[in-house]
Amino acid sequence: MENKIKLEILGISYSQSQSGAYALILGEVGEKRRLPIVIGSFEAQAIAIELEKMKPSRPLTHDLFKSFAETFKINISEVIIYKFSEGIFFAKLICNNGGDVIEIDSRTSDAVAIAVRFKCPIYTYESILNAAGIILPEEHSSASNPEEIEEEKKGKSTERDFEQYTFKELETMLMAAIDEEAYEKASKIRDEISRRKAQGSE
Repeated sequence: MENKIKLEILGISYSQSQSGAYALILGEVGEKRRLPIVIGSFEAQAIAIELEKMKPSRPLTHDLFKSFAETFKINISEVIIYKFSEGIFFAKLICNNGGDVIEIDSRTSDAVAIAVRFKCPIYTYESILNAAGIILPEEHSSASNPEEIEEEKKGKSTERDFEQYTFKELETMLMAAIDEEAYEKASKIRDEISRRKAQGSE
């Protein structure tokens, strides 16, 4: 059995090669090798929302999976991308219930969305990095939050002017956007709030 290689999520960007798809960029920890994986828009949003620590008013599918697993005391200890065949990546969830260790087959995009929720490591093997990995001299993945993903999809600028609103108004608007599941708008408002906090201009 090959030694496992730990991966980290470097970013998500709108795919230039496949319309309506996104590129999830995984990187070998401490190294320059990258593993780009084409995923769907739903999974891209699910991963980005969790990475950005945004809390939807109702649980998304992967949040429901986590709650279901935790209710029955099942933990996901790691995710392994174990196969690459004909352009498709195969992954599995390594689960345990305090006694038995069980492997569950999964689409790679779903596995990563679940991994970020359980805060468990993501691994692959040398053979997969050799077959599908690329070496990038520097980071270039551009979008990693829901707002940027949606705006890149539409081909529009991600900038929006929220300077006319007070800090309190922005906080109220942020809560309303999250309740309405308007994640793109919520992300923009959150960025403006963060900018003001950094400048001390609340």
